[in-house]
Amino acid sequence: MVQSLNHKVDLVMDANSHMGLTDYGKIMVGDKGFEFYDDRNVKNYIQIPWDEVDRVVVSVMFGGKWIPRFAFKTKKNGLFTFSSKDPKRVLRAVRKYIKPDRIVKSLTFFQVLRRSFKRKDKDDYLK
Repeated sequence: MVQSLNHKVDLVMDANSHMGLTDYGKIMVGDKGFEFYDDRNVKNYIQIPWDEVDRVVVSVMFGGKWIPRFAFKTKKNGLFTFSSKDPKRVLRAVRKYIKPDRIVKSLTFFQVLRRSFKRKDKDDYLK
């Protein structure tokens, strides 16, 4: 059995992990970190301590009315993407432990395209 990082749990909720194939399970927000436990496979879990979190990236649609998913960008291990039934409640619980300036909106599809074209133009001038 997996030992939890947390001593005090603030929120437990059904969620999905989008690391490769989608895994269904539960997320736990507590005093020491963010945890995901798979429903089907006990050995499939993700534990992210709060001091390891660099940024929380939130995908926002329709002017903040819908948050389809959010991700934790860690200092060493990359990006972990999740979705839940009530993401606003999860992000409010996370905000207790992560400063609000470290919680950022992700880029929209058109912003990503615009950036790629701008970089391409700059690369042409360097040649």
